[in-house]
Amino acid sequence: MLLHQGSGYRVKDGHVEIAGGVRLKVIGWDRRYDNYESGEARLTYKGGKMVLWVSKRIPKPESYIPRDVVGVDVNEENIVYGDESINEEKSTGIGRAERFKVLAELLQKKYSSPRYQTWKRRRGILDRIRAFHEKARNILVDNARKVAREIVATAKKLEYAVAREDLTGLKESLRKLPKTHRTKLMLMGYSRIERWIDWQSLKHGVLRVVVDARNTSIECLKCGFIGLEETGYRRLRYPRCGFEGDRDEIGKLNVRKRALKMLKLSGGALTPQQLPPKADVAPNRWGEPRSRLKGNPRPFKGGEEVSLAN
Repeated sequence: MLLHQGSGYRVKDGHVEIAGGVRLKVIGWDRRYDNYESGEARLTYKGGKMVLWVSKRIPKPESYIPRDVVGVDVNEENIVYGDESINEEKSTGIGRAERFKVLAELLQKKYSSPRYQTWKRRRGILDRIRAFHEKARNILVDNARKVAREIVATAKKLEYAVAREDLTGLKESLRKLPKTHRTKLMLMGYSRIERWIDWQSLKHGVLRVVVDARNTSIECLKCGFIGLEETGYRRLRYPRCGFEGDRDEIGKLNVRKRALKMLKLSGGALTPQQLPPKADVAPNRWGEPRSRLKGNPRPFKGGEEVSLAN
């Protein structure tokens, strides 16, 4: 229910008075915004509780002219952001969220038959399935909010702008991917991360730039050649100039490079620092991470050193 301040609702003496004679006791609120004028409110009922979401009119923060750009590259598992010297990698939370989605699907499958879907008729099972789906969604929302806040806080501290990819139309391109990969990407919701980055940028007065997402992960930072050779786990080499780097870091710097061009800023160096190759996160039969790079030794359980070299 949408309510307007004064005519639709008012807060008085620790209670919310709603048009129509409803009077609800306030059990808690965020006191940081008490001094700001209230706007429209939204009354919701969920899980036996009434929640009033009140908008506040907060003055727009002072903006600044950015000196450089923080590039953001969003992948299925990680969100990478920074510039040529800053490289922060945060999880999207898709792994944890997917586990709860799988639990919900297993319950549906367990209490279903070709003729009758029992889980739709039994309240306890249905509530459990809904709880699993809600848990998955809450993980992704909470993670997107936290990462977006960190990205914008970093940009504001350095007086940088924030650049992200324009992922409009991504849903259509996902249809070409394998089903399992497509399902994870749709569950993650790129648009959710976009919205929180945009909102945090607006809230803190940080300039936000949206760049073309095409070829950001495969375009060479040095010569601009589009093409690559895989030399290891998410490690790319460009045959024309010999430049080599991490796929996520290349994507982040290409986003930054395009934003700098749009803002007509020089920025710092456009090539990443040489970082060690990432280890493959897929475990071996002993539960340890593997490396696809030849000659990289891994400790065997018990302290014995073994090598993956042929």
